[in-house]
Amino acid sequence: MKRERFVNIGLTRLLRRNISKGQLFGYAIANLVGLTIILSGILFYCDSHHHLKSSDKFFSDDYIVVSKKVKGINLSPVAFTEEEIEDIASQPWVKKIGRFTSGDYSVSASVNMGGRGMSTYLFFESVPDDFFDELPSEWSFLPGQKFVPIVLNKDYLALYNFGFALPQGLPQLSEEMIGNVPLRLVIRGENDVTEIFDAAVVGFSSRLNTIAVPQEFMDWANSHFSSGENRDASRLILKIDRLNPGDSEQYLTSHGLEIGGDKKSDSKVSEFMGLVSGVVTATGLVISLLALFIMLLSISLLLQKSRVVIRNIMLLGYSPSTLSLFYQKRVLILNSLITAVAVGLTCICRLIWHKTLLSLGLGNGNVLFMIGMALVYLLGISLINSLVIRNHILKIWKA
Repeated sequence: MKRERFVNIGLTRLLRRNISKGQLFGYAIANLVGLTIILSGILFYCDSHHHLKSSDKFFSDDYIVVSKKVKGINLSPVAFTEEEIEDIASQPWVKKIGRFTSGDYSVSASVNMGGRGMSTYLFFESVPDDFFDELPSEWSFLPGQKFVPIVLNKDYLALYNFGFALPQGLPQLSEEMIGNVPLRLVIRGENDVTEIFDAAVVGFSSRLNTIAVPQEFMDWANSHFSSGENRDASRLILKIDRLNPGDSEQYLTSHGLEIGGDKKSDSKVSEFMGLVSGVVTATGLVISLLALFIMLLSISLLLQKSRVVIRNIMLLGYSPSTLSLFYQKRVLILNSLITAVAVGLTCICRLIWHKTLLSLGLGNGNVLFMIGMALVYLLGISLINSLVIRNHILKIWKA
């Protein structure tokens, strides 16, 4: 046993003598730089494109509201036909499409705050529940029910607090407080059919620029207060594929469609972030490929230089697999160290952009995905090196 161990130590020292430390160091530095850049690009992409369901993000949440442009004076409604909706839904960058349903009746709302009464005309719209950014727990309606839940756009509350309340001597309200303000709705339809409902604001939306009610209420009210005929949708909400925008902007422009809000700029910023991530990752990949080329060249030169020694060792009874395993182990250890250091450096580099992205509601990307990609890279590059070493050893044995 001791004799075998002594022979293995001597074999290790003999094979290690011909290994160029300078070549291994050059490979390690080049591979470390390339892998760090690749992982930084991946982590930056994860941080700038992660999705948080409960937060309002600076970037578009993959939803846009589109409508037709109104030109001049239109006595007939400007709406989408079924053919136009099907054409939009068939575009490769559209994941899902929903219709805004508008109320075919008049609505007036009154409220009493601080001893002062206030009333106004309102409009109601509804969209499928899947398109809400946050769906309130009280979001339901049954025929015969006399309470109507309402979701309000956040900008409407800001307009009330800072544009209307102060000049009128009315109190300013927070999102939490406005839910406690009771509303009285008077709905009038065809043939002077009138009903009174209680209502309250049960939630707010950053995505939907409207006064939304449940789809169940809208369907019932349209059939109850009017003829119930289906009207063409005047607005659509689209869930878009941000990673495959294609010709979306050109399509919308050529079809005379307008995007609600300032979603265009958000999309451009998102595309820019994706482009930066792609460029960074591609640069790191090029450097890593060059490092791999350096390593393969070094292995070829090393084995060619040790050709006579390796062949003599195999003639003494050592198999090609034993000699291959010697070099493969050292390459695996070296690649593992490089990968570990690269992951650590990537986490340090993250500090450069992390605070800025957090201020935009981003920056909480999945670090485990980056680590997983690092392990995939480690396995891939080690497998390539192992195959090259094995092939060179076999060629020396067969020569």
